[in-house]
Amino acid sequence: MQITRQADYAVRAVLHLARNVDLRVATNLIAEEEHIPPSFLAKIVSQLSIAGLLHTSRGARGGVMLARDPKEISLLEVVEAIDGPIQLNECVGENSTCSFDDNCPLRPVWRDAHDDLVRRLKGTNFAEMVRRETFSL
Repeated sequence: MQITRQADYAVRAVLHLARNVDLRVATNLIAEEEHIPPSFLAKIVSQLSIAGLLHTSRGARGGVMLARDPKEISLLEVVEAIDGPIQLNECVGENSTCSFDDNCPLRPVWRDAHDDLVRRLKGTNFAEMVRRETFSL
């Protein structure tokens, strides 16, 4: 499984805003510093805003900022706001399409791996990532 480039950019943009919490940041600055194509970032910002993760404002004093405290925003929320629900294999989804159903010996392995990934992403918040980044410098 690989998240999309768009989700990766979204995570980088939210991390940038988490470093600058309570500040409104111009999208062109985020695009430049995080190496995100500006037109791509505009689409990402729109999706994150719709998901309730960002506040946006236009004009001379416009920009974007986090809608919530970084410790209240999980990595899972950002990835799913862009890519939709995480699903390692079609057999782990709620509407499983696996023809083997519960008799498949692989399904529990895929389910456990899926649950571990979701738990890890859900348990990682942006305040924690900023803190890790600060300690690694």
